[in-house]
Amino acid sequence: MSLALKLALAPLLVVQAVATRRRAPVLPEPEGPRQGQVGAGRVLRLLIVGDSSAAGVGVRTQDEALAGHLTRTLARRSGRRVRWQLVARSGITTVQALELLKQASPAPAEVAIVVLGVNDVIDQVPSHRAVLQRAELVDWLRDNTGVRHVVFAPLPPVHRFPLLPQPLRHVMGRDARRHDEAVARWAATRDDVSHLPIDYALGPEHMADDGFHPGEPVYRACGEALAAFVAGRLITQNDTETTP
Repeated sequence: MSLALKLALAPLLVVQAVATRRRAPVLPEPEGPRQGQVGAGRVLRLLIVGDSSAAGVGVRTQDEALAGHLTRTLARRSGRRVRWQLVARSGITTVQALELLKQASPAPAEVAIVVLGVNDVIDQVPSHRAVLQRAELVDWLRDNTGVRHVVFAPLPPVHRFPLLPQPLRHVMGRDARRHDEAVARWAATRDDVSHLPIDYALGPEHMADDGFHPGEPVYRACGEALAAFVAGRLITQNDTETTP
């Protein structure tokens, strides 16, 4: 879709966006602790940062959310004791996530998982600016928590969100893909950053009741994929480098 066509559709898109927001149920963030440890053995300190998807909106408890699936799977696959902390809030952009981190002063960590981007798309943040903001986020994590590697989860396939009507779904989906591709290109230029593509089913049965947030099957798939990446690449690589 060209910029000219997007501008021509702007009045309709605004009407659809307002109507969608009004009819969408407001789901709470799930109950449960936002820090803890799971597993046994040498400690791996993990920080999870992000928006409503990081917080787990769409399920009832943190055990069913991304944090629960990610930390349990990572402990099992790595043979490590995962000491984790979640810093997340619904509706925040990348800039707001950095402010939230500064307020939270999270504990030191070795690896950070970042789940952000949909609200940047909603707020029409240009993709190049979003990349610069993510770079600032990574630099802050490195300098203030000791994180050695940051893994960015992909933006979801917004073009398949059941809640969104056409053409709003198509436009937001296209913008989300552009953002995700920009983050992937940037991550490929850095040794301390990864962007992990995740292929998962996303039909209405996989979504939360609002048709916008993930359901438990999506959180499970994403958590397991992220855990496999961290255990199989980052931990193995770091252990190899430190073995005499």
